[in-house]
Amino acid sequence: MTLVPSAHNCLIITGQAAVPCEMRASPAGVPIGRFLLDHHSRQVEAGFSREVRCRIPVIVCGEPLARTAGQLLPGMQVRVQGFVRRDNPREGEYRLVLHATHIDVLNTESFED
Repeated sequence: MTLVPSAHNCLIITGQAAVPCEMRASPAGVPIGRFLLDHHSRQVEAGFSREVRCRIPVIVCGEPLARTAGQLLPGMQVRVQGFVRRDNPREGEYRLVLHATHIDVLNTESFED
């Protein structure tokens, strides 16, 4: 397979954090987090409005993304930008995950002081 350096692979999606972010560190000590994003919207396709729902795993690597993701609570609205790839390239599955390059927290009502 040939790598195409100019190929586009960018996804921007908004939704709610479905579960708290699970944090760990790579063998090199890089913080890595994983959370699920629930998306729900109405989109127009072929002139017809349709309801769209999906749940996508989001992977974050390094600081400060892992710090931001680590503070997410279920129900918090976020906008995530990043690239998609297969979840586990060694197992031949075609489930996609979003590797975040930027996270915007859109509200903080779910934070409890």
